[in-house]
Amino acid sequence: MKVAIFGLGYVGAVSGACFAELGHEVVGVDVSESKIAMINRGEAPIVEEMIAELTADAVRLGRFRAIKDAASAVREADISLVSVGTPTGADGTPDLTYVDGVVREIGSSLRGTSARHVVVIRSTVPPGTTQRRIADALEEASGEKLGARIHLAFNPEFLREGRSVKDFRQPPFTIIGAMSDYSFEAVAELYRGVESEVIRTDPSTAESIKLLSNAWHGLKVAFANEAARILKSTDVDTRKALDVFARDKILNISPAYLRPGFSFGGSCLPKDLRAMVSLADKAQVAAPIMRATLASNTSHLDAVVELVRSFGRRPVVLFGLAFKSGTDDMRESPFVALAERLIGKGYRLRIVDPFVDASRLMGKNKEFIEREIPHFVDLIARDAEDAVDEAEIVIFGHATAVDKGAILERGVGKILIDLAGDRDLEFCGADYRGAAW
Repeated sequence: MKVAIFGLGYVGAVSGACFAELGHEVVGVDVSESKIAMINRGEAPIVEEMIAELTADAVRLGRFRAIKDAASAVREADISLVSVGTPTGADGTPDLTYVDGVVREIGSSLRGTSARHVVVIRSTVPPGTTQRRIADALEEASGEKLGARIHLAFNPEFLREGRSVKDFRQPPFTIIGAMSDYSFEAVAELYRGVESEVIRTDPSTAESIKLLSNAWHGLKVAFANEAARILKSTDVDTRKALDVFARDKILNISPAYLRPGFSFGGSCLPKDLRAMVSLADKAQVAAPIMRATLASNTSHLDAVVELVRSFGRRPVVLFGLAFKSGTDDMRESPFVALAERLIGKGYRLRIVDPFVDASRLMGKNKEFIEREIPHFVDLIARDAEDAVDEAEIVIFGHATAVDKGAILERGVGKILIDLAGDRDLEFCGADYRGAAW
């Protein structure tokens, strides 16, 4: 393919040389005369392992060159990649000035042409930018609607400085936020020869993956450092502990728990987080992540309470009281906390949880629920169908298949607040609301 890359900074320079290695004909566009001259001499404008050789080979083979003329580059290309910087503004928002300028240049350059063209945004931008701001700007500058001749997509990059060529050749995945079939097929073709899973999604999701990934990476670094500071105070070999910790690929380093739902609870997570904070306090070590995790968990509960309150004080049925399905353990259950909050706000509440049998409760579990909701037995509904019929707001935490069936059958027209992300509930005819989706 004939490819124009706008912006010959880190991402643009590496991508240009790597796409050329795949056999594409690449022209880089930049306002810097020195960068243009360096590339045309076969020299990489950045210092990076393997990039000098790749750039020299690409230029020698006639597959990579650089120019300043944006219009010429666009008219000769099948696809334009936008890789200009989006520096942080004063309020933390990415500054899209350079992206806006390049998109307008590309759109203007496409006026009066007839060939199909795909514009691909690779700069990091806030979710929604491509489908709204960039699409509108491109249509205005080109003078035509997208989807017929001109197509648009967002394709995030995951290149780490110091090993970007290796990351280009072996990415974790290739994400294409396509606005049309043609844009998806064109970007997929661009990466032919790169072995990775190709994921098609909408541009907003693709934009969010880049932000999510870097936020998660930052959180992991900060968590490891904070945990090490705390554990060092107890004479633990922190490198050994974290090495063993990371070997658990089922729960610790895995997709486990990484999905939106309700607040965590139970007898382990809250207790052990508090234990880490306690260790930090005794050693006078700062532990903002551990503290913030507990605070964030409470904030999520607060958000659900406010969601319920937004519908007024109507009769509510809550499915789930134990901290998770299949157990009667209610210690520090977020569902108990939610029920307690709603009762305190004056809601008429019924609860469905067939695993919670008051006659069989004992020990700390019994002490906890009798302390938090002394009259909880009076709130338990044994017939899920009747409980749904009597309610105007149905809150789904967890339920047996039979009780879930009662919601699906009798929840039509009611307000349904889903705390579990159960996709079956989205289409049961209720006014469906997710906890954070």
